[in-house]
Amino acid sequence: MTAPPISPPNRRPRRFVVTALVVTALALSGCSAGGTSTGGPAGTPSDTLRYAAPSAGGAATNDPHGLLAGESDIVRMALTYDVLTVPGPDGSPEPRLATEWTPDDTLTRWTVSLRGDAAFSDGRPVTAADALFSLRRMGEKAAENFGRLAMFDLAASSAPDPTTLLLVTTTPYAEVGTALMGATFVVPDATTDFGAGLVPGSGPFRPTGGDAQTTVFERNDGWWGPPPPSRVIEVRAIADPAARAQAVQSGEVDLAGSVPAVAVAPAEAAGFTVARKPGATMYPVVMRTDTAPFDDPRVREAVKLATDRRQLLDTVFLGQGELGNDLITPTDPSSPQNLPQRTPDLEGARALMTEAGLAGGVDVTLHTTTAYPGMDTAATLLAQQLAPIGIRAAVQVGPPDTYFVDVYGTEPFYVSFLGGIPFLDVVRVALTPGSPTNETAWADPAWNADLASALADPDAATRAGRLGDLQTTLRDEGGYLVWGVGDRVDLAAPGVSGVSPAIGFGAGFVDQVTPPSPS
Repeated sequence: MTAPPISPPNRRPRRFVVTALVVTALALSGCSAGGTSTGGPAGTPSDTLRYAAPSAGGAATNDPHGLLAGESDIVRMALTYDVLTVPGPDGSPEPRLATEWTPDDTLTRWTVSLRGDAAFSDGRPVTAADALFSLRRMGEKAAENFGRLAMFDLAASSAPDPTTLLLVTTTPYAEVGTALMGATFVVPDATTDFGAGLVPGSGPFRPTGGDAQTTVFERNDGWWGPPPPSRVIEVRAIADPAARAQAVQSGEVDLAGSVPAVAVAPAEAAGFTVARKPGATMYPVVMRTDTAPFDDPRVREAVKLATDRRQLLDTVFLGQGELGNDLITPTDPSSPQNLPQRTPDLEGARALMTEAGLAGGVDVTLHTTTAYPGMDTAATLLAQQLAPIGIRAAVQVGPPDTYFVDVYGTEPFYVSFLGGIPFLDVVRVALTPGSPTNETAWADPAWNADLASALADPDAATRAGRLGDLQTTLRDEGGYLVWGVGDRVDLAAPGVSGVSPAIGFGAGFVDQVTPPSPS
């Protein structure tokens, strides 16, 4: 006998704010395809969407199972391939290729049912063997994808029939739906060569030309899902946020993902569409718990008490976001909601510094970069805020192309980047003892034991509460200062609609965006 399918608890909906013209689907639904777009230069087909996607520059790849360093890579993969599950509106997993995932009584053997009507663009049906091959390939490339599937014993897993996967976990693990939610792109069985480009997929589009920097996709009319409104999508990988915004305003593209906050006011004044996605961007400040002075929990708490979060939010994100409360994944469905908001307390911070034997202050280096807008500003302002409690922070700005290699997970005090991914993803990447990416050196045996126990709890509501308690402990005792959560801002030409409100991995799905239509 097996346990019933795991289902998410009743969770609060994630809040999304969309301004200007982004919700215009009803008004545009009567417009026909063809003609000339009003959102771009003359001659642009109205059934073509040109998208400027955030890019990691020269790190672009055609391999869907390794390191997808830039959002442009995720967009290209999500157009070409299907994934097993996707984030729903509240962040919990929803079906895609997988229609149901059901555990046995031990929560270590999962039966995953796949839809039977999916086919690759070359006509081959998608089978469980394809899915298992893809998952195993992800497991083999764990060093590149941060061990995304480390919870599975993929050698012991199997595909007994074309629409059934039997997945085995190494320990009881109740969040398999979430584990299958990110980048589980399914490719044909035995595919090994991605060097020449993207291989046949079962996604809503198929690539017809270009390269990793500019790729043209044509609608896959054999896709099982809702028909995309665009016949063609052109994905342009652009690393500079300001350049993405300018590309929309100049008519070169119809939609740009993640543009600077300073671009919002002039763009709205000029009639462009602005879509705000709350909870998408964080610049948490890392304090390594194994390195002085931050190995003393009193110093870490003093830093959190000395921080003026409102000033940082208003300066770095121009007020477009929410105050942080040191919760590392505040948009996760399991994130606790009723904790008292931290406010500046310089007197309390100084008392803690004295208790830690640092009444005379301490000299530290605060590392930052310009990889994302405002990271350097955040460090400069935080250094000023910490000076009154005796933390003399010298700001060192590192080059963006090497910062996440030379600084991330290495230096004891630096500005990091995060946003829009589930709590369990952060656990896997940044909170696992012994991992090179455990940037705060978090290694509390009791906390990790409680995590394993929570993941073995079959009751979804109880499990979510226990995961929330773990996040509260991390907030109070861990090495992350989360001072604010900024909105992501996407910019579009007038008439574009259907921009997804999703953040994190879900932001890479653009197949349902409607391009500009003739007036």
